[in-house]
Amino acid sequence: MKILEVNNVSKNFYSTQALSDVSFDLEKGEVLALAGENGAGKSTMMNILLGSFPPSKGDLTLNGKPYVPKNPSDALSQGISMIHQELCLVPSMSVAENVWIGRVKNFSRNGVYIPSLCIEKTQELFDEYGINISPKESVKNLSTAQMQMIEIARAISYDAQIVIMDEPTSALSDKEVKVLYDIIRRLTSEGRAVLFISHKLEEVFDLADRVVVFRDGHMIIQRDVEGLNMDDLVSYIAGRKVENVYPKEDIEKGEVILEVRNLNKKDTFHDISFEVRAGEVLGFAGLVGAGRTEVMQGIYGIAPADEGEIIVEGKKVVNRTPRQGLKNGIAMVTEDRLRQGVVKKMDVERNMTLAYFYSICKLGMISNDQEDKDTEDMIKKLSVKTASKNAPIWSLSGGNQQKVMVGRALLNNPKVLIMDEPTRGVDVGAKSEIYEYCNMLAKQGMAILLVSSDLPEVMGMSDRVAVMREGRIVAIHERGEATSEQIMAEMFGLKGDK
Repeated sequence: MKILEVNNVSKNFYSTQALSDVSFDLEKGEVLALAGENGAGKSTMMNILLGSFPPSKGDLTLNGKPYVPKNPSDALSQGISMIHQELCLVPSMSVAENVWIGRVKNFSRNGVYIPSLCIEKTQELFDEYGINISPKESVKNLSTAQMQMIEIARAISYDAQIVIMDEPTSALSDKEVKVLYDIIRRLTSEGRAVLFISHKLEEVFDLADRVVVFRDGHMIIQRDVEGLNMDDLVSYIAGRKVENVYPKEDIEKGEVILEVRNLNKKDTFHDISFEVRAGEVLGFAGLVGAGRTEVMQGIYGIAPADEGEIIVEGKKVVNRTPRQGLKNGIAMVTEDRLRQGVVKKMDVERNMTLAYFYSICKLGMISNDQEDKDTEDMIKKLSVKTASKNAPIWSLSGGNQQKVMVGRALLNNPKVLIMDEPTRGVDVGAKSEIYEYCNMLAKQGMAILLVSSDLPEVMGMSDRVAVMREGRIVAIHERGEATSEQIMAEMFGLKGDK
């Protein structure tokens, strides 16, 4: 039985046609995957379903009746909830308060809010769905993966008929992904429907009953997953064959650019030592919580190490802030675009140039001509899909926002580039472009540190792989020397096959 029908929906933003005559349907108890490159129109479609903005043309039907949501709250009241790709939590509040935000009256007696009731209800929800997080914990103390689980819990707490999941596994460990899979199967067994957006195409085959492919704002195909193969799905998405998933080039290595000696931070990471040469990509593999991001933040200056040495081109440097890191030749594309990357109130140009104003200032005045030129050049170089450099950053897809963050780092002409989860929430085509940027930058003599939770990506794009576990580097392998099974064993603290 059809629960949702989308009929010839179109949407325009400025001069950009985001959607063109899109039609598909969703049945009760099914998982419908939405696949497509960044900018293909998936998020725009979801925002229309949520009532964030109306379609320019077309109509929607929910349970056989016209569906015209006025806003996300109205959509919730009619039975549609969403897990957003970007985290939307209040760091200063507890886990329980974030799950039930806006519904405090449910835990009030005689007009007085009783926190223990909220905590008790949250624990019941977590126990029911296998979520292992304390309801009392402050959200600011959680990892990105744990925050993602809180978003998932909040979405299912509404007992919605349709749950939209936008890249829900992008920050999750394998164990947490299994919990999410169990949640999805339980929801569909209860007759609820799931709209599942993912750039991890294997998840389409693991979970979905049917798949809808978007490309350039058009719906390309809607079909059963059964009988579909990976090559055909990639071709539908990209409109072309994507043959070499990890196009790593063999590039001659130069002198040591970055050396890290005995870097330590209390209760976070310990005795971190490595070096990376000009033209080299050093990958970091590890489970969520292994300390990879924290080490990168310590090197860059976001959360400085307590002790140890950082040496750039033979010179010892001290990075107590990101500004010092940039000044000393180190740039970083952070893992969390929302909290540590984009400034949503600013446009594309200002987001891209935010970190290098001091380079284009004369007598305290920013050179607008230089800023415009550098922005336009970088947009072209990185193939950023945007209506213009003056478009608001929020109007771009997640993948194109990520390209803006890469552009921000490159405008500083760094000697060392740290890329922390650079392809998180990025489609197969944009991933290929980011890999090509890595090759291009390595050819130019840059030293690159690549952090990724996608082990095939780390192994496919790195010259060497450093394996981290519990805040320590437990092994460093030359390209091709170790199998994925051995690296996985090292990540879990098991004895790998030599």
